[in-house]
Amino acid sequence: MKKIDLYNVLITPLITEKSNTVAEKREQVVFKVQKHATKDDIKNAFELVFEAKVAKVSVLNVQGKAKKFGRFAGKRADWKKAYICLTPGQKFDLASNQK
Repeated sequence: MKKIDLYNVLITPLITEKSNTVAEKREQVVFKVQKHATKDDIKNAFELVFEAKVAKVSVLNVQGKAKKFGRFAGKRADWKKAYICLTPGQKFDLASNQK
């Protein structure tokens, strides 16, 4: 992919109790990514933006929930979640790496 496209792969970091636990125990970071992004795209985008080495990327497709909006039935959009495992010795702090 082009360098410009790689900047758009990572949408937002997911900051939840589960992602904080995973970050502490397994040195992983959780991001919401574009649906069409591959593992290689996610790895290259993370290394380009945050300048940290990635050991492994795991991807999870999240199905949107069925919801009712008043009397109308609807569905939230599907999205993709990426668990990015850093190489041993790498530290990643989202607050200090903002650009």
